[in-house]
Amino acid sequence: MTTLTRQDLNFGQVVADILCEFLEVAIHLILYVREVYPSGIFQKRKKYNVPVQMSCHPELNQYIQDTLHCIKPLIEKNDAEKVVVVIMDKEHHPVERFVFEISQPPLLSISAETLLSHVEQLLRAFILKISVCDAVLNNNPPGCSFTVLVHTREAATRNMEKVQVIKDFPWIVADEQEVHMKEPRLIPLKSMTSDIVKMQLYVEERAQKT
Repeated sequence: MTTLTRQDLNFGQVVADILCEFLEVAIHLILYVREVYPSGIFQKRKKYNVPVQMSCHPELNQYIQDTLHCIKPLIEKNDAEKVVVVIMDKEHHPVERFVFEISQPPLLSISAETLLSHVEQLLRAFILKISVCDAVLNNNPPGCSFTVLVHTREAATRNMEKVQVIKDFPWIVADEQEVHMKEPRLIPLKSMTSDIVKMQLYVEERAQKT
């Protein structure tokens, strides 16, 4: 049995791999459920033993993969505080912000087998919540788009300019209007605490969308 500790060189990498794989599925599902793109570009797949919807659009898929590839080193170092999927109206004002708050608790040791099976169960619950979140959210206006933001811890922010993981895919400071929403409605969806990660998902929804 393999045991991982916080000091293991590959521990952060294991956490980052698990979370980035989850975030990719979650982003695709959010775009499908909130009808940012036509349902025809999505295909039903299975992940965490539950049905999910994944985009078949190459450019969209590449954008999501590139974004997560850039976020991954930040998660490895525990430098990412939040990953936010922002859905915006035609005027590029946010109508919804799906906020994934992430932190890694102190860990003494855990078996790799226990880690994977336990975390998969927890992530499955997040996916199921996203699948039905339209029941607690109002309809979005037509013609919406999206972007992905990452909130970093202060020390990491100072080094962001130096870290360009993918050529021609640099980090840029988020536009103020993408970051803040005036008096949003807060809808908690799911939270989890495991030996390797603490995560909370909630939605900030604009009161008036039209």
